[in-house]
Amino acid sequence: MSLKDQLQDDMKSAMRTRDKERLAVIRMLRAAIKQREIDEQKELDDTETLAVLEKMVKQRRDAETQYRDAGRDELADAEAAETVVLEHYLPTRLSDTEIDTAIDAAIAEHEATSMRDMGQVMGTLKTRLQGQVDMAVVSQRLKTRLQ
Repeated sequence: MSLKDQLQDDMKSAMRTRDKERLAVIRMLRAAIKQREIDEQKELDDTETLAVLEKMVKQRRDAETQYRDAGRDELADAEAAETVVLEHYLPTRLSDTEIDTAIDAAIAEHEATSMRDMGQVMGTLKTRLQGQVDMAVVSQRLKTRLQ
């Protein structure tokens, strides 16, 4: 079942159970996916849909941090609740050991030895690890390995 199909089913389920908060978040996510499909004039596959989802999760986390810093805890709590619903659709997160193993495999595959090879290695890692880990963490670990 594709991610979009799962969202459709979960939206129907949220309607049946009258879960307004979950329904609102799912509708917001589906709207963002549909907007990107319209902008790019093509049907998004699961990888591209996952990218939209990751972007929304990142936006919610950033907004939550900003609201907490501003002392607006009620708004921060709302953002945190939306993040929980969105994270339900992300693949399971990788452990530090699994991340390091993937980095080592990509370095060996590209025979990377310096920072000049970082772009190629990151491209490979992004396709393999998308949705499973914060790519900023992967980038930082890769930099330390290649320096």
